[in-house]
Amino acid sequence: MNPVKCLVWDLDDTLWDGVVLEGDRPRPFPAAVAALHTLDRRGILHAVAGRGEFARATGHLAEHGLAELFCAVEVGWGEKSAAIRRIAAELNLGLDTIAFADNDPAERAEVAAALPMVRCYPAERVGEFPGLAEFRPEVVTGESRRRRHRYLAERDRAAAERAFPGSPPEFLASLGLAMTVRPATEDDFARAHELTLRTHQLNTTGRTLDAAQLRELCASREHEVLVADVADRFGAHGTVGLAVLHHNGPDTVLELLLTSCRVLNRGIGTVLLGHLVRDALARGRRPVARFVPTAANRVMLVTLRFAGFEPAGPGVLAFDPRRPPPPRPGHVRIVDGRSR
Repeated sequence: MNPVKCLVWDLDDTLWDGVVLEGDRPRPFPAAVAALHTLDRRGILHAVAGRGEFARATGHLAEHGLAELFCAVEVGWGEKSAAIRRIAAELNLGLDTIAFADNDPAERAEVAAALPMVRCYPAERVGEFPGLAEFRPEVVTGESRRRRHRYLAERDRAAAERAFPGSPPEFLASLGLAMTVRPATEDDFARAHELTLRTHQLNTTGRTLDAAQLRELCASREHEVLVADVADRFGAHGTVGLAVLHHNGPDTVLELLLTSCRVLNRGIGTVLLGHLVRDALARGRRPVARFVPTAANRVMLVTLRFAGFEPAGPGVLAFDPRRPPPPRPGHVRIVDGRSR
């Protein structure tokens, strides 16, 4: 069973004791508020699929200081299953990672019939959620604890992009993107392992690395394990890139390079690759990249070729040091956090 990544809440008589549209001013159930905060700290997102009027429901959430805990809000009179489908699409989550809590058995039955992969719970069980296995992620990283803030920032970015009067490149330039490249530490290993498991399109080899392997590579004098953190004026994207370098004789070999698909439209993969190539050339080394084709990573091969890498043997591409280095990006400020 997949762990729950998003809990969708009904509001009236589930999150609070009463019906807002009927003129009640209900207070949230203490057990529900405790569950909200506990699951949020574990990186589980919250959303709303409720009945009533959007403005009155969101106003009541705000009145009790809860509005910022919800990454998506659907309030209206349609089928709850349709609302959950829209929430899953908005948050880019699989329906099999979503749970639904509602006091009304008819609403739960409608969702269970339309979406059998969504786990449905009666409202009286919300206080139990923090103790249930499906709401207890195996690892809670700093990245996962900040997951809600990242989703809220992405919502603000999307709204700003829709309202922006200029072209997409002009909007990209307006974001104030900054990428910090730094050595991985023990605190990064869980997130780095997660990236190797979840990143398929923008991954040069499809190789996965666990904490023990990353720790061993970090201890090697011939290797560097680097992570890339990205932020903009709306907030942090978090740790979205991983590079494993092998300094082998005159070459700097990219044993693994990946970037999260969620920053694909920001060009971060190209930016990170270009930075590593310029750095290797500045050190008098030839940039080399290993590439293992998978069912999903052709876009990474295209990225390497456009950056100037040419085939140099089975599974290997190399950048000719006599070529000019890739130009520095105009829309991303790069900070190199390595000690020289």
